[in-house]
Amino acid sequence: MFVHGGYWMRLDKSFWSHLAQGPIARGHAVAMPSYRLCPEVGLADISADVAQAIARAMDEVGGPVALTGHSAGGHLVSRMICRGAPLSPERQARITSVVSISGLHDLRPLQRTAMNDTLHIDDATAAREGPALLVPVDGIKVTAWVGGAERNEFRRQAQLLANIWSGLGASTAYVEAPDRHHFDVIDELADADSELVKALIG
Repeated sequence: MFVHGGYWMRLDKSFWSHLAQGPIARGHAVAMPSYRLCPEVGLADISADVAQAIARAMDEVGGPVALTGHSAGGHLVSRMICRGAPLSPERQARITSVVSISGLHDLRPLQRTAMNDTLHIDDATAAREGPALLVPVDGIKVTAWVGGAERNEFRRQAQLLANIWSGLGASTAYVEAPDRHHFDVIDELADADSELVKALIG
């Protein structure tokens, strides 16, 4: 499953269908959900939307599940494998791999940005919905993937998740894709032989 970005307040699944080509070529089914957006709903509601989409996909297709998401989507897929997530432990147990691409894992810095006028992230939301402040469930391979040409904050966010979750016992990796920026770092999902697809599904 691929979960799109857009800072939780723009875009939908229709922009990203070409990225399914890589996993499909490897014989995998791919789901790309949309979700409700801020400011109509809050981040906890969006997390619940993604959990519901994963549950529906799991009801349709058996076997292991790999999750990836870009930017805000990276936050959302990471959130799904935390203790106390809106996804049940039984469904979390089917997840084998998560690749957070340029994900936002510590939400506290966003409280000091203009976009928080739309996101409405308060201290409680940052603590409850920020994966870097939560504990991951056991047994899931986690890759924090980021472009080498991205802004420092995106690289810091990726390193933060990999380092903190590794200290909590998770199997994590930090990957910096050379010369990739925030908007082309996801392009390799369309290539079945890319390192990004290999990180996701082996």
